[in-house]
Amino acid sequence: MYRLFNPILILAALVMQAGLATAQAPFWQVEWPNTDFSRSSVDFAEILSGGPPKDGIPAVDDPAFLSAGDETRLGGREPVITLELAGEQPRAYPLRYLTWHEIVNDVIGGRHVTVTFCPLCNSGIVFDGLVNGEVRTFGVSGKLRHSDMIMYDRQTESWWQQALGEGIVGAHMGDTLSALPSWMESWDEYRARNPDGLVMDQPKAARPYGRNPYVGYDGSFRPFLYSGENPPHDIPPLSRVVRVGDRAWPLERLRAGGDLREGGVVISWVAGQASALDTARIADGRDVGSIRVRDAAGRDVAHDVMFAFAFHAFFPEGIWMLGR
Repeated sequence: MYRLFNPILILAALVMQAGLATAQAPFWQVEWPNTDFSRSSVDFAEILSGGPPKDGIPAVDDPAFLSAGDETRLGGREPVITLELAGEQPRAYPLRYLTWHEIVNDVIGGRHVTVTFCPLCNSGIVFDGLVNGEVRTFGVSGKLRHSDMIMYDRQTESWWQQALGEGIVGAHMGDTLSALPSWMESWDEYRARNPDGLVMDQPKAARPYGRNPYVGYDGSFRPFLYSGENPPHDIPPLSRVVRVGDRAWPLERLRAGGDLREGGVVISWVAGQASALDTARIADGRDVGSIRVRDAAGRDVAHDVMFAFAFHAFFPEGIWMLGR
């Protein structure tokens, strides 16, 4: 896991930001001999070590599943990422597992998907596993950019920015992953709607599942290993926003209840989902509610509920939907 407020890591980050990071590519070549560092769309000085090495946070491959009715470990308010593909049983991926693994590579009805969650940005996105018609599976690089996880694909060891689904270093520089409509909701919401659905089983790894290693993080004043600008409009950096494309709706604007119809989408908010980044026990986290985004025809729309600082970092020209 990333160790927040570790003075050694913070000092190392500051040294790198002072200028040494520009020399990292040759160093990284030793750890990443199959990555083409001659192809990069970002400044290497923006890339920092989050602490763990490559695969130090192990992605989950070929996860096992339980019937929703057989799951007894999850608290009712615990957050899950829901994926409901047409013609397939719905699947829920609990954040109690993704917090410790960050990536799950799954196959649903022959379709490869990659479920991702970056705790430092609260960014949870499901990607189609096909890139230019070829299957790609992903691992955790241990690197961060603007405090967001950098993934790598195991086939070419290119680096990918999780919040963007974009290749930033290597053979896949400039390629993009297709985000699939998915959403975070409480376990109670999921199983009430999908009593015959599936839920990811606990991985066979030595982790304190159900515990939050980032206690109090979403109540912090500053993101971990982030030196960029704060969001505009006096929006707190670690407040949540609903991102649809390059637009962001502050979550606080949606708490009033009812559906918000704006910008060609319908956004709904309901209470009942615990924050995974608040208390030590995820099930006890404060209520941040659940978001669903649909188009005018009622179809689910791919979106992300991320921290405001991350939206500003990755979408500096993005549109803030403030309702003013």
